[in-house]
This record gives sequence, structure tokens and C-alpha cells, in this order.
Amino acid sequence: MKIIDPVIKQVRKLPDVKKQVIKLGEKTYEKTQEANVFFLGIGEFFLFLWQTVKETFSLNFEFKEFLRQCFQIGYKTLPLISVTGLIMGLVLTIQSRPVLADFGAVSMLPGMVALSIIREMGPVITALICAGKIGSGMGAELGSMKVSEQIDAMEVSSTHPIRFLVVTRVLAATLMIPILVLYADAAGILGSWGGANIKGSVSFVLFFNQAFRVVDFMDFIPAVIKTFFFGAVIGLVGCYKGYSAGRGTESVGKAANSAVVLASLLVIIVDLIAVQVTDMLL
Repeated sequence: MKIIDPVIKQVRKLPDVKKQVIKLGEKTYEKTQEANVFFLGIGEFFLFLWQTVKETFSLNFEFKEFLRQCFQIGYKTLPLISVTGLIMGLVLTIQSRPVLADFGAVSMLPGMVALSIIREMGPVITALICAGKIGSGMGAELGSMKVSEQIDAMEVSSTHPIRFLVVTRVLAATLMIPILVLYADAAGILGSWGGANIKGSVSFVLFFNQAFRVVDFMDFIPAVIKTFFFGAVIGLVGCYKGYSAGRGTESVGKAANSAVVLASLLVIIVDLIAVQVTDMLL
């Protein structure tokens, strides 16, 4: 009996074991499906990237649409970038002035703010603002075109949608975002001059002489180069999310939302890689 009793207890537990095995199998199946969707999405993105690169060098380039997208991305974003740049320089100056005053180094304030804005804060903050405005706009616009079957109509009418819709937007974002970053840098330094005059009196010429005395030409090059990658990432992600949106109206909002989130994340990752590369080369 002493040998038989443990066997009987194990037999009675078989239904519970069976339920646990079924739950484990269901969870494994769910995780496998999620992994399949993830890797399928990566494959679709690289296929989309290859088609975009191929159509970029096509002879039938849509130049008028490219100029229109440059106007939409560049000119219509200037008010937002102006306010962002001014506030960025103003806040950085107000925050840094008391710390530098404790060490008697207020004269270093213009150079410190200029270097901070030109090297890092200007490109990253401007790219994140553009990811929110431009990336979401591209995702929502192309997503609504996908839902209303306008993209299918373009394919029927022998108009290549990748060439007309995607290539023009990606190139426009790649070209205009570096210009917007330079504009934001100038606005930020101007805002810093305004912040320096809140608790003091510094002339415009003296402030800019002190600011650019410590700025070297090599401070501009890495910052400008990485902004081209920021623009390409924002354009590609926004267009991909909109172009691959579902058929329902709800998918338009999801495409715009996911475009902002993914573009912002990739901007930070690209900036991290650029900083590491710059640190190794310079």
C-alpha cells in the first residue's frame, strides 16, 4: 500500500498537469505568432526600403511633387521650429546662468550654450519635433489614401505609387530637416542672447563673438551629417507606416501614432550611433 498510494496521488493530479501543458502550449503559440509578425514586419520594411532606393534613381523622377513636399515639410514647419529654437536657447541660458555664476564663469555662458545647441540639442530636439509633425502627417496622409483605395487607383492608372508618394517625401524630409536644424540652431542662439539679457546686459555683437569663439568648424560637420540620417529615418518610417496601413479607418490613427513613436525612437538610436562614431573619429 505504501508504494501504491503515491502512484494514485500522481494519477489524480493528471488533469491539472494536462491543463498546465495546454496553457504552456497556448502561450508558446502566442509568442511564436508575435515573433513571426515582428520578423515579417522587418522583412517588409527592408523590402519597402529597397523599392524606395531603386525608384529614387529612376529616370522618371516626380520633380514637381518633390518641390511641393519640400514646401510642406520645410516652409510650413518654420513657425513651430522658430518657437522651439527660441525656447530651447532661452531655457538653457536661464538654467545654466546660476551654476556658472557660482563659479565666476558667466563669460563662458555664450560658448557653452552655442556648443550645446549646435552639437546635440538643436539636431535632436528639432528631429523629434519633426518626427511628431512630419512623421505623423505622412503616416496619416498615406494611410488615408490606402483606406480610400487611392493608392490602388494610382497603380491601375500606371502611376507608380512608390515613386510618386514615397520617394518624393523621403527625399524632401532628408533635404529639409538639416535646413530646419540649422535654422533652429540660429533661433536657439538668438533666444540665448535674450535669456542672457534678462538678468544682465550683453550686446548682440559681444554675445555672438563670445559664442562663436569656442565653436570650431568641426563642431558643425558631424551635427549636420547626422541630420540627413534623421530626415531619411523620419521620411521612411512615416511613409512605411502609412503605406502599409490596414483597410479600416482605425488603421489611419494607428499608422500616425506608430510612425511618431518609431521615428522618435530611431532618431535617438541614430544619434547614439553618430555620437559613438564621432567620438572614435575625432
